[in-house]
Amino acid sequence: MSAGPSVVLPRAFGRYALFDFIGQGGMAEIYLARQKTELGPARRCVVKQIRPELANDPVFSDMLVHEAKLAARLNHANVVQVFDLGREGDRLFIAMEYVEGFDLNDLLRRCSRAKVPLPFELGVHVLGEALKGLDYAHRRADDAGRSLGIVHRDVSPSNLLVSFEGEVKVCDFGIARANDAIADLAGAAAHELGEAIKGKAGYMSPEHARGMPIDARADVFAAGIVLWELAAGRRMYRTGEGRESLIEQARKADVPQLERRGLPAEDKLQQIVARALARDREARYPSAAAMHRELGDYAVEARLMTSPLRLGEWLKATFGEEILERRRVRERASTALERGAPVIFDEVTPPPPKVESARPPSAAPIVVSAPLPIVTPLRRRSALPIVLGAALVVVVVVTAIAVAHLR
Repeated sequence: MSAGPSVVLPRAFGRYALFDFIGQGGMAEIYLARQKTELGPARRCVVKQIRPELANDPVFSDMLVHEAKLAARLNHANVVQVFDLGREGDRLFIAMEYVEGFDLNDLLRRCSRAKVPLPFELGVHVLGEALKGLDYAHRRADDAGRSLGIVHRDVSPSNLLVSFEGEVKVCDFGIARANDAIADLAGAAAHELGEAIKGKAGYMSPEHARGMPIDARADVFAAGIVLWELAAGRRMYRTGEGRESLIEQARKADVPQLERRGLPAEDKLQQIVARALARDREARYPSAAAMHRELGDYAVEARLMTSPLRLGEWLKATFGEEILERRRVRERASTALERGAPVIFDEVTPPPPKVESARPPSAAPIVVSAPLPIVTPLRRRSALPIVLGAALVVVVVVTAIAVAHLR
């Protein structure tokens, strides 16, 4: 599949104006958009366009719609809000809250490329905030008080978003459940999406990888893998020649010993990781809240004190300036297009960020979009020389009339 968008941007899509391409996976293309409202102001959001061959499959689309409706009931500071689900032409889409920043996967790649380590206390803070969002979702009940039984199923760095304001949000609740419907599909689409699912097996609990029923403790196991990788600085399960596939490693759940790297209070950290990654789920933390409490106690004991403010400041100072400016340019072009202003495609693109994406051992690969043409307002000649010339003519005429009267 192409790493770029399938349409020219900016582009109208129903009541959304797509103006930047974020990326794509086996299931959808993801765009940054502006949502038009009846009152006039527009807000930025993310639009996921489901691939037509999947959106038109009744098994997959029914599962996706069901899960998206459940996800739309989640309203928490640490969960990305889903606020729209619909069809536009042959495209099924999901619209959700936009978090301006990075996913943890992308952030770790940038850190690796720039040789700028992510401070461990910030990594612990990110995971702690994510556990709060997971616990909320796990406990969510319907109006009658019955548990909705929500399990994320794909807790991984690429689904943990970190904003330039220091917010941490878990995204894509329910998407992995829809992916499970792929077993009922046939043809190339099934094969491609099946391969994408296997690629995420590096964060699966053993019961999930074996196809067994799962509960909230599967998400706890995945969070334990993220913590292991933040502490170790590399991927927990490795691939390559002579090694088993990720899905086979996940089924066995032979967790490597976490090597000591001089981190604060490492004995306590080892205990948390070991319990979260217990092969027997009965031996794991019973909930995301229980893991969050112990991780918080560890942060206090190890004096890893931080805050959303510090996280946001670190992100902006390290990686934020170029990213924000590039996005602002494209958004201005989209706004001009909505107003009906003439635009042209400029061959000049903004300078690339000083720090480019790269994959550290502790991050899974993601698709990074290629630079897109910038849309800029049509250049017009300045009217200033014309105005000055007209004013000079008026002055000369008035002066001549005055001289004639004096004579």
